[in-house]
Amino acid sequence: MKRLLLPLFLGANCCLLAPAAIAVELNVSAAASLSDAMQDIAHAYEATSADRILLNLAGSNLLARQIEEGAPTDLFLSADEEKMDSLQKQRLILAGTRQSVLGNTLVVVVPVESRLKISGPADLESPLVRAIALAEPQTVPAGIYAKEYLKKLGVWSKVIDRVVPTENVRTALSAVESGNVDVGIVYKTDAEISKNVRVAYEVALDVGPKISYPFAVVAATKHAAEARRFLAYLTSPPALDVFRRYGFLVIIGPAPAPGH
Repeated sequence: MKRLLLPLFLGANCCLLAPAAIAVELNVSAAASLSDAMQDIAHAYEATSADRILLNLAGSNLLARQIEEGAPTDLFLSADEEKMDSLQKQRLILAGTRQSVLGNTLVVVVPVESRLKISGPADLESPLVRAIALAEPQTVPAGIYAKEYLKKLGVWSKVIDRVVPTENVRTALSAVESGNVDVGIVYKTDAEISKNVRVAYEVALDVGPKISYPFAVVAATKHAAEARRFLAYLTSPPALDVFRRYGFLVIIGPAPAPGH
């Protein structure tokens, strides 16, 4: 019996001495428009995982530049394909991890108590509209999308002098909420979280630009396995349900080639 007890004792101690899984902190850079949904998703994920999610929320252009400059980042959730294209061409995202996950639509919003009657793009030319808030239309996806939409309908050149560029789409929304501008063009998902604006009209999908959010693991990550695991969670039913609840369209599909 003594000869049998010894290996059992050693086996038990081996289990006791085995190292536990080490929790990591994942730095997730996500477009500002994903803020509320990602906070909910991160909280739910942390409830079932030892890993901690650290969110860096800003305009996709700023986040992409941070990655280019070597800021510690494990995942990038962009509000447009172009920013991800640029990183992919520089081999700054992990091959095979890029996925186009979400879509969105643009809406034109006014302060909730505004008496402006705006039902279409031509109404933005009215002299009663003195200031229009957009995310920076040269660099920030939401602003680029808005500019593209207005140019397509021949309105951009007529309102450009009244455009107030902001740091990102959330600051454009805040400008409308505060009444500092008459009108704003933001994502539908942003308008839906605000009690201080009302939607004047929604841009139809067949008229507005195609809005696509690609997600990918960053090549420089030191936690590739954990980052891949969280990316898989972001495309799982529980996370996708959260995105839908905040008004996003789910469009999961293969990543387009750079320069699509």
